Amino acid sequence: MLDYELGCTPHSWMDTPTEFREGMYCHAAKPKNLEVVGLPNAHEWSSSEADWNLPANWKEIVLEGMRERMDKYRSFRLFMDVCVRCGACADKCHFYLGTGDPKNMPVVRAELMRSVYRRYFTTSGKVLGPLVGARDLTEDVLKEWWYYFFQCTECRRCSAFCPYGIDQAEITIMGREILNLLGLNTDWIAGPVANCYMKGNHVGLEPQTILGNVEFMMDDLEDVTGRRFEPTFNRKGAEILLVVPSGDLYAEPGTFTFMGYVMLLEHLGIDYTLSTYASEGGNFGFFTSNEMAKRLNAKMYAEAERLGVKWILGGECGHMWRLVNQYMDTWNGPADFLEQPVSPVTGTVFANAASTKMVHITEFTADLIYHGKLKLDPSRNDHLVVTYHDSCNTARAMGLLEEPRFIIKNVCNNFYEMPEETIREKTLCCGSGSGLNAGENMELRLRGGLPRAEAVRTVRDAYGVNTLANICALDRASFPALMDYWVPGTRVTGVHELVANALVLGDDDHRTLDLRLEELPSARAAAADDAGAGDEEANHG
Repeated sequence: MLDYELGCTPHSWMDTPTEFREGMYCHAAKPKNLEVVGLPNAHEWSSSEADWNLPANWKEIVLEGMRERMDKYRSFRLFMDVCVRCGACADKCHFYLGTGDPKNMPVVRAELMRSVYRRYFTTSGKVLGPLVGARDLTEDVLKEWWYYFFQCTECRRCSAFCPYGIDQAEITIMGREILNLLGLNTDWIAGPVANCYMKGNHVGLEPQTILGNVEFMMDDLEDVTGRRFEPTFNRKGAEILLVVPSGDLYAEPGTFTFMGYVMLLEHLGIDYTLSTYASEGGNFGFFTSNEMAKRLNAKMYAEAERLGVKWILGGECGHMWRLVNQYMDTWNGPADFLEQPVSPVTGTVFANAASTKMVHITEFTADLIYHGKLKLDPSRNDHLVVTYHDSCNTARAMGLLEEPRFIIKNVCNNFYEMPEETIREKTLCCGSGSGLNAGENMELRLRGGLPRAEAVRTVRDAYGVNTLANICALDRASFPALMDYWVPGTRVTGVHELVANALVLGDDDHRTLDLRLEELPSARAAAADDAGAGDEEANHG
């Protein structure tokens, strides 16, 4: 994994063939998953085979797809034209830093498509060809697109450094949209898209499965707190609809985050309900096409209207909040049937949610803490030395920077920031976003996550950090493997797991366990004191 060089080949990038390496790409999409959602050219093919069974007119489909998108999205043509290849973005991509592959430089990844654009859509490219960086669209070029556009997490870190404001994620999105016209998706994206369309969530959880999983979590919360919490589902007339990422409903460590949501809201007596239909805040459709993202996103507003709630509270999820913040009102709004969110506890009017009618749960909780509405015992988290990872979509796309930190500092006594150039707007990516968190591309994920892991290792070595907090379900799913490999002994947690550990429910709240059913520091100290007293009594005897 450490065998890589941050250099360039002696040959032109256009003359360097693409080598498909195992562990660096995902399996091909299954036709049935594309057919479910009506995507074109669903067919059997294998990403590891030479023949991808492309339709006979595949080149015309690609060029027409490019033309349609340049007419529809002004930004697409603009980004094709304005890049001067200054290189400001070259060393900003975590995949380039982790692989040393020059084609993972954002500027070169964009050139993969820009060179075809020049050849077919500019006069200079039609006349001068390679002299102006233009090249013919061939099957090898198409395969190169597929290989590298699925080595981009659309994290937009490069865009923060581009002097012309080029958003590489937009180019990746267009590249993937065009590849989808040929049925060339990955199954780790196409499968969740089909599941979300049919079942309401990425993993295809049935309503009874969701209810059963939540019941098991409530059993654990009862063991921890001595109290029984009973969240409702599909209840009409509730004030708030809580929408969470499906990872929080079934997989650790997301389940601990979900338990944190429930514990907080039930303790405060919030009138909320969940849905077994809108059981997914995340949106793998965004990794397929803008139109598919719009279709899958619609279920949240549809369910909010059906249940008659006033507004929507969203859980800790990354791409859910990028879509809510940047796209939702345009795609699925206006949500005139909902009210502007107002905290039922503090009376705070969330002006930033006036359009979308959705509030991020860290905004909601930070407001509660700011107004002194929660009794917290941060010493319950003293066994954790915490650092915080800014999830790309909530940080760069939403500007949600200080609220999570404010919460952590109020529920933990030991918090340390990673180096400044790796956090906030410049945050490094987990290396597994935008549908790359599969099993077969694990080397790619570990390499792409290496820069973030190095930042975690920095604070581990300096301050003894043993916990990486975040507010993204994809991070909670991908970071455990990344940390186990690069920074062993680092646990991964959602912010609301930390909140629940510290939350004091009442005068009779003498908990000895955290949400993971592990002893709290106070319980360990008491046990040590009892053991010491016993030893002293034995010695005295």
